[in-house]
Amino acid sequence: MKKAILIVDDESAIRDMVRMALENADFDVLDAASAHQAESIISEQTPDVILLDWMMPGISGIDFARKLKSDSKFSHIGIIMLTARSGEDDRVRGLDVGADDYIAKPFSTRELISRVNALLRRLVEPLASETIVGGRLILDTERHQVTVDGQTLMLSPTEFKLLHFFMSHAERVYSRVQLLDNVWGENIYVEERTIDVHIRRLRKVLEPYHCDIYIKTVRGVGYRFSAES
Repeated sequence: MKKAILIVDDESAIRDMVRMALENADFDVLDAASAHQAESIISEQTPDVILLDWMMPGISGIDFARKLKSDSKFSHIGIIMLTARSGEDDRVRGLDVGADDYIAKPFSTRELISRVNALLRRLVEPLASETIVGGRLILDTERHQVTVDGQTLMLSPTEFKLLHFFMSHAERVYSRVQLLDNVWGENIYVEERTIDVHIRRLRKVLEPYHCDIYIKTVRGVGYRFSAES
């Protein structure tokens, strides 16, 4: 079955260019000129990935991404931000609200397709059916669910896969590059800085349950998962 991609950008020229590239790559393509229009489309047909412009009239892309990722019905949708804002602070802000990737304008359609495919692999790649216990965390790959004391955590697909890797390799230290290769996959465009952002988001989800301390920073090396007291 073809994967569905939703383009949300107020510039018709951008939408037309991206649509042509995606259709040539054998994707089903939907498009919207605003976040409001995109909401109507999503309510009828849930896309696999949204290509979302940051700066739009009305609801901005950043606010729309935050809204989607906070809604359990849509939090599983992959989001790639498309924006002319290429500073590191802007990239971090986009990732902080839940975007899975970030592409600065202008961009090549070849790179865009590569990023979409890389994100889709992360979203749909099956994990072995298992239940992993780490301290008070219980991760169930079959249900794609993480619970703490019976409470289900709201995790994005990338955060789930990152936590799964950590819990499957507890007590081992991994560098940012190793985490990128194992969680995001080799030969992808994601920057090492992305790891820090996703770990910060993961810790934020775990913090109310005092489980954020399970993810240790090993200064000068990387990160380690340890549920030992």
